[in-house]
Amino acid sequence: MQELTEDSILFYGFVKHVEIIGEAVYMLTKEFKNAHPEVEWDVIEGMRHVLVHGYYKIRPEQLWETIESDIPELKPYIEKFLQECE
Repeated sequence: MQELTEDSILFYGFVKHVEIIGEAVYMLTKEFKNAHPEVEWDVIEGMRHVLVHGYYKIRPEQLWETIESDIPELKPYIEKFLQECE
């Protein structure tokens, strides 16, 4: 985490990747989100809004928690949804 706060390129690289995830969620239909309530879509979208519009409010600790905990928890759901689409 210390390296994240000390290296602005690394920090904003992670910001951009998390932003992209949020943007993908933002583009999902309401029907899809309603069909999969096990994922906290609104929380992901909220993070995206902060990263895009409130970038001056980004807390490195929150970003790191997202990278370390939230994304790994989200990954199995995304893999499952992609398999369902095939």
